Amino acid sequence: MKKLLLILLCFPMIGFGQQTYVPDDNFELSLEQNGMGNGTWFDDSVTTANINTVSFLSITSSGISDLTGIEDFTALTRLSCQDNLLTSINLSNNLNLEELHCHTNQLNSLDVSQNTALTSLDCRENQLTSLDVSQNTSLTTLSCGGNQLTTLDVSNNTDLYFLKCENNQLTSLDVSQNTALTILDCRENQLTSLDVSNNTALTSLDCYSNQLTSLNVSGATALTELYCYSNQLTSLDVSQNTALTELRCDSNQLTSLDVRNGNNTNMHPDFFLCNNNPNLTCINVDDSVWSTANWTFAKYPPGNIDQQHYFSEDCSAK
Repeated sequence: MKKLLLILLCFPMIGFGQQTYVPDDNFELSLEQNGMGNGTWFDDSVTTANINTVSFLSITSSGISDLTGIEDFTALTRLSCQDNLLTSINLSNNLNLEELHCHTNQLNSLDVSQNTALTSLDCRENQLTSLDVSQNTSLTTLSCGGNQLTTLDVSNNTDLYFLKCENNQLTSLDVSQNTALTILDCRENQLTSLDVSNNTALTSLDCYSNQLTSLNVSGATALTELYCYSNQLTSLDVSQNTALTELRCDSNQLTSLDVRNGNNTNMHPDFFLCNNNPNLTCINVDDSVWSTANWTFAKYPPGNIDQQHYFSEDCSAK
């Protein structure tokens, strides 16, 4: 009997060591199932020694609403916790974090100010009203679309080459310091102006469904894709964008359109659209005969151009 009592008294200490509090049953279950627990399911704890050396943690689509316990993942460099029910995350102790994928949750705030090693952040499809990335100077990719952001300051993120901030409530966006930027998606906001003159590496620009009245892309000489439809543009000049192969500028208020970039024949007919510009008549192109033959009707209605549109090598001569 004494020997049995001794075993029972000692059992809780065998192999357990320091414990980390994990109150969310689904989070604890995920850790237990992946060998990071203490062997006892649903006791609201895991063995700290089993998690403090883990560098990559994937707990996606697990119904988790509370990530308490993540603070003891001190060696963590990559965290994927998307498609859960999280409203907040405390990452102030995860100083080695380089990649964070927390999209498609219910986050209403996100503090990454202590995560200065962060290079990739995907926090799209949440309920964020603000996002401060000023301390994340190593950031190269940022995806924060589908939130409720009214401002976004990326001036300190000079290494950024991928930025998606679509479907927010942004009224302005300054990317003048982001000279490494190659992909910019800022569609479906409330932007009235956009300056990409410093973004010489930019290859893809989606800025459609804003309130843009002007757009200067002359400095974006590497641009291959430009989608600026559904704005209020009155003129558009892509003559300096010699690599352009896709252009959608339909549903604007254009009176002037210059596409004389020496690359018209490389633009696919289905990706040149300027219809629904009722005030536009003449369109400057490389070769009016070629454009008439190839850009008059797209694969899908209502076609590339309006009925009153025509092509010319020099509209000023008309």
